[in-house]
Amino acid sequence: MLDPVQSVAEKSPILEMRGISKSFGAVKALSDVSFTVNEGEIHALVGENGAGKSTLMKVLSGVYPAGSYEGSILFGGEERHFRDINDSEKLGIIIIHQELALIPLMSIAENIFLASAPSKFGVIDQDERYRRTKALLAKVGLHSEVPETLITNLGVGKQQLVEIAKALSKDVRLLILDEPTASLNETDSAALLELLKEFRRNGITSIMISHKLNEITEVADRITVLRDGRTVGTLDCHEGAVDEDEIVRRMVDRDLESRYPSRTPKIGDVIFEVENWSVYHPQHSSRQMVKNVSMKARAGEVVGISGLMGAGRTEFAMSVFGRAYGRDITGTVKVHGKAVDTSDVHKAIKAGLAYVTEDRKQLGLILAEDIRKNVSLAHLGGVSTRGVIDDISEMKVAQEFRARMRIRSHNVYQETGKLSGGNQQKVVLSKWLFTGPDILILDEPTRGIDVGAKYEIYSIINELADAGKAVIVISSEMPELIGTCDRIMVMHEGEFVGEVAGEEATQENIMRAIMRRREK
Repeated sequence: MLDPVQSVAEKSPILEMRGISKSFGAVKALSDVSFTVNEGEIHALVGENGAGKSTLMKVLSGVYPAGSYEGSILFGGEERHFRDINDSEKLGIIIIHQELALIPLMSIAENIFLASAPSKFGVIDQDERYRRTKALLAKVGLHSEVPETLITNLGVGKQQLVEIAKALSKDVRLLILDEPTASLNETDSAALLELLKEFRRNGITSIMISHKLNEITEVADRITVLRDGRTVGTLDCHEGAVDEDEIVRRMVDRDLESRYPSRTPKIGDVIFEVENWSVYHPQHSSRQMVKNVSMKARAGEVVGISGLMGAGRTEFAMSVFGRAYGRDITGTVKVHGKAVDTSDVHKAIKAGLAYVTEDRKQLGLILAEDIRKNVSLAHLGGVSTRGVIDDISEMKVAQEFRARMRIRSHNVYQETGKLSGGNQQKVVLSKWLFTGPDILILDEPTRGIDVGAKYEIYSIINELADAGKAVIVISSEMPELIGTCDRIMVMHEGEFVGEVAGEEATQENIMRAIMRRREK
């Protein structure tokens, strides 16, 4: 239910973008887009990856300066010509990009006040910066974080919240959030949505780009849909409940019979076991992140791992896969009943494991390289002769995966960073499938991609399970786990605290397992 707000008719526009067109060479990213945002509203901008949402916001914020596009921008009733992002920020237009812009080896406080640190007599006032940082962190729900903590020691979800705190440190009139909850679990996402409502009550206007339609319909006053670089239309949420299916139809210009493809599981014998697995924090050796856990996965089975942020899901997965996380790791990994050595990434791959990271841009891909190079990256031996890469073989392998995974690109020589999020994720999957794994661990496999691309990823997961692979899916979206998994294991504070069969899986049952553990 939306908070009581002025009706759309009573509000005046704070922003008008008229006839915006933007091209990159021969590619038309935006075609005559018009977009109006009213003062004090939450306005959602939705569309498939590549629809032009982020491009439109980069035009607005000055990332693409005046003169590099056609059309006009009016802000506060006056036409504006932003030369760069500093120009737009001076007027209170603050954008938080999907790609985080934090400096890893600097502290939270240093990042938040990078260009505007409080000072006395020309010297940074450390006490004042600390006080302001603590207050900002509390606003975004990071009550327990210390301002001196280095960004590199925070998970991607907490880094997103630091970005929002950084935006709040400025004099914001229009806050633009590009996929703000993509890195957050459902509890933290709900807290952020409440924060946006609070901003609205305080007169701050927000533009929210998101693929999570349930969140959009919960908080938005109006929703504008883009498709193929054009405005499809704007829906008014005050006129009644907005139908998510209608939004999807406008986004993709087709009906999706179901958000999740159906399948008939063919589950075989146990092929993957982890026994008595314990992991300690790499920097804080007394802090146990994973506490003597055990699990099994069978051939043809899709096993979900659910839990709140900080539950230890990613730490568990990364430590199993080549001990890419943690220290003082103990326990046993078995594949097909035999203990295997997974003490480094190469050995883990050799044992039949593959891990698709939650952060594809930083850890999963080399964005400046083409599709061909990324696909072969984890198994160069498969495209080499006597230690020398065979370019023809590498190209053929990439073409096979491009067709098999339905990667939308000009060819296999296209730069991976120029692909949409969904197609980037397919390249990551291709890279690991080329290693020929028996067990795939997929960490947030649909983060930051649209509903159409999600459906394709779910279909690929089903195909992998049907081929006899064991697929483990870690996700912060409970509906995703419920819609795709045969069995869901619930993790809390480094332990598995419950298990729910697919046919019995509900959000209530999953949360009940977590809350039961908290009460002990």
